[in-house]
Amino acid sequence: MPGVLDPFRFVLIAVAGWMNQRQLQVILYLREENRVLREQLGGRRLRLNDDQRRRLAAKAKGLGRKLLSEVATIVTPETLLAWHRKLIAQKYDGSGKRGPGRPRTADEIETLVIQVAEENRDWGYRRIQGALSNLGHEIARSTIADILKRRGIEPAPDRKRKTTWKGVSKPSLGTDRGR
Repeated sequence: MPGVLDPFRFVLIAVAGWMNQRQLQVILYLREENRVLREQLGGRRLRLNDDQRRRLAAKAKGLGRKLLSEVATIVTPETLLAWHRKLIAQKYDGSGKRGPGRPRTADEIETLVIQVAEENRDWGYRRIQGALSNLGHEIARSTIADILKRRGIEPAPDRKRKTTWKGVSKPSLGTDRGR
């Protein structure tokens, strides 16, 4: 039967294809390793940067520890696989999406806090907090204190005592004083 493969040929072709795939992975790894070596050589101890480690680790992962021990020449297979584990951990740790500390209060809220504090000089942090809560803004007393402190606005008792003439509302000219 000319169109039917016998089982031996089928197994031979399957094994050859698998070996070719592994050899291709080895070749890709060695090419990358050689590129890195050419960048680094000069008779000195190799100092790899993060990008070079990343490139080697990505290629090394596909080979596995046993094959790496046969072909890796700059660093040990354990080191390569450790670099890969760190890369994966960094990829999924979420630190790239968040900044340090707590998110800042929205500028509109800060402006509102300052406006309420300046218009009501005898109100303390809790009273300002209550007024903002009535407007639908839940904000902590300590956040109000921090906002006012950053802007150089004193706490309620000092704010009332330190009112300047500029801060006092001026009487209108059309008042009837004589009546």
